[in-house]
Amino acid sequence: MANPKVTKAVIAAAGFGTRFLPQTKAMPKEMLPLVDKPVIQYIVEQLVEAGIQDIIIVSGYSKRPIEDHFDVPSEELLQNLRAGGPKKAHFIKEMQDLADMANFVYVRQKGPYGNATPIMNAAHLIGNEPFIYAFADDVTMADPNMYQQLIAAYEVYGGSVVPCIRAKTDADYDRYGIMAGETVNKRVIKARGIVEKPGRAKAPSDFAAIGGYLLTGDVFGYIEEALDTLPKDQEFYVTDSLLQPMIQDGKEIYGLEIDYDARYDTGNPSDYVKAVVDLALRRPDIAPELKEYLLTRLQS
Repeated sequence: MANPKVTKAVIAAAGFGTRFLPQTKAMPKEMLPLVDKPVIQYIVEQLVEAGIQDIIIVSGYSKRPIEDHFDVPSEELLQNLRAGGPKKAHFIKEMQDLADMANFVYVRQKGPYGNATPIMNAAHLIGNEPFIYAFADDVTMADPNMYQQLIAAYEVYGGSVVPCIRAKTDADYDRYGIMAGETVNKRVIKARGIVEKPGRAKAPSDFAAIGGYLLTGDVFGYIEEALDTLPKDQEFYVTDSLLQPMIQDGKEIYGLEIDYDARYDTGNPSDYVKAVVDLALRRPDIAPELKEYLLTRLQS
C-alpha cells in the first residue's frame, strides 16, 4: 500500500526577531527581503514546488504583513501597476500568482515556548496526514529542494524524515542534535535516538539534525502526554517531547542527509547578509554590477 501523499505544511513564524531590532519592531523578521522577495516566500515557493497545496502559517503578534503578502493584490496597487504601462504589466500576473500558489491558513500561536507548539496549534487542520514542518527563517538552496528530498525519502521508506547535514567541526557537534541509529545507505540512517549537542567525543554518528521535518500523523498522539509531563519552565521541543518518545515506541523515523548548495539561518544577521549577497549573485540582471562593486570594495 502506497504511503499517503504529502500535501500539507506548517510554517513556524511566530518569533520576534530580536536580533534584528529595531527593524523588526514593526515588521516580521520573515518579511525581511532577500533581494526582492521576503524570506518566507522562498520557503513557500519550495514547498509548492514539492507538491504542497495547503500551507498553515503559525504566527503571532505583528505578523499581519505575512497575511497581506500572500493575499490578492489590492485594487490600489493594481491601478498603480496598470498606470505604469507595459513596464509594470508583468507585476500584475506575478502578484496574482503569489496569492494563488497555495491555500493559506493562518493560526495564532498559543502555548508553551518551544518549536513543538506550532505543531500543536495546527493539529486540528492536519488530521492524521503526513506533513512538512518548516521554519520560516531557514533557507536551504538545493536542486531538488530540501522538501522534495524529504518527500522522496518518505515515499521510499515511510515514517517521519529528519533532514540532516554531516557534522564536520567541533562546533557542529556542540550545536546540533546528532542522530543515533542504523545505517540504511550512505545518506539515510534509521533512528534509534537523537542526542542533543553531545560534543564530538560522545556523538553516535555525524548525522546532524537541522531545521524542518517531514512528520507522519503519529506525532499528534504524543502532544497531550508530552504537555502533561513537561516539567515547569522547560521548553516544548520537537526532538525531546515528540520524536524521542516516537522512537522509543518503535515508530519509524529516518535521518536523511540533504544534498544542498547553501543553507542560511536568516534570523542571524551575518547569515542574512550572506543570503542577500549570494542570492543577488544568482541573478543575471544584478550579478555583473554587484561582482564589480564587491571586487572594488575588497581591493580598497
